[in-house]
Amino acid sequence: METVTTDVLALERQVCFALAVTNRAVLAVYRPLLEPLGLTHPQYLAMLALWEHRTSDRPPLTVKQIAVALQMDSATLSPMLKRLEALGLITRTRSSSDERATHVELTADGRALRTRALEIPPAVVARLGVAMTELEELRSVLTRINAAALAADAAAV
Repeated sequence: METVTTDVLALERQVCFALAVTNRAVLAVYRPLLEPLGLTHPQYLAMLALWEHRTSDRPPLTVKQIAVALQMDSATLSPMLKRLEALGLITRTRSSSDERATHVELTADGRALRTRALEIPPAVVARLGVAMTELEELRSVLTRINAAALAADAAAV
């Protein structure tokens, strides 16, 4: 009986490869849906964080808080927020109590854009042709993998 040896370095067996190509493919699905909103995918993610926080009785988010929510470096996020401000979707103001902090708030146009963005998630689901339960399970697994990877990276330091 012949034994088949599986190459652990085979490209198709690599989780990193599957994640990388899937990421590009899924972002390509988002691109034409976000174009009419005038947003790139990273800008959309920032807007999602702001829309989620939008209630008037809460203090505005800071750049640092948005960076933490998006698991992104503040230095990478700041130019993106500057572009969103130029589009008239947000305002950025220095905190009066802490000059190191910059508050980010939605403008009326930024709040109104949320209504149009409500069409994005169901359109993505339809274009992917995958059951919502499968996508929810995938998100759950990816969230666990992300947490494990962050913990492993922190432990390595």
